[in-house]
Amino acid sequence: MPQIEEAQPKYLQIAHFIRDQILRGDLRPGDEVPSERQLAATWKVSRPTAARSLEALSHQGLVEKRQGSGTYVRSLEVNRRARELYGRARQTGKIYTSGEYAVITSAGWLEAPDHVAEALGLVKDRRAVHRRRVTNNQDGPITLSTSWFAPDVGQRAPKLLEPERIQEGTLMYVENMTGRQGSYAEDRMCARQATDEEAQDLQLDSGSAVLIVHHVVFDLQDRPLEFAEATYPPHRWAFEQGYPLT
Repeated sequence: MPQIEEAQPKYLQIAHFIRDQILRGDLRPGDEVPSERQLAATWKVSRPTAARSLEALSHQGLVEKRQGSGTYVRSLEVNRRARELYGRARQTGKIYTSGEYAVITSAGWLEAPDHVAEALGLVKDRRAVHRRRVTNNQDGPITLSTSWFAPDVGQRAPKLLEPERIQEGTLMYVENMTGRQGSYAEDRMCARQATDEEAQDLQLDSGSAVLIVHHVVFDLQDRPLEFAEATYPPHRWAFEQGYPLT
């Protein structure tokens, strides 16, 4: 049986072991992952515990269950821009490409709106640290985004409170200051009309349509680390991907 840190619940130990195999490429998109029965036997756990580990992987968007067949690794085509930004920061120490730049329009403590408090798991203390920025290139605004962090993160990462750019990006800075590592993310997208403030920041006509992305980053213990709300103008390609036709 693989040796994993005992501090975590057993189902998370199993889920994280399989997740690491997927992220390393040992298990590739389309590969079948061990069944509940196989996991229960290998890890010496009950079938419900094994099933819960597969549910956790499914919740993270890493696997999909096919009725009557088994559980398979999904293609990791998620929010490509977020993944590219994070990967670039890890490789180069910089989050933006040449020609892109961000203007921090506000930063500091604010009372978190309901949807932010829910995403970060805030109950009694609704104060949260926010960083609001407009990212631009030579053609104008690319996106308007606001990152939110729970109070304990804000206390350990003081640069979040300053309206100055963080070269390596907020998430990598938070990881370095807190010791918590981003593990996976969940995105929700919808389209709506821009608010007056969004229209002004993105140089849009009043009432223009925009794409809204809610992006939640979870750490290795499945705790929310960052909530970000991004607003994309209608004339920009926010997400692009290539895929085979066969």
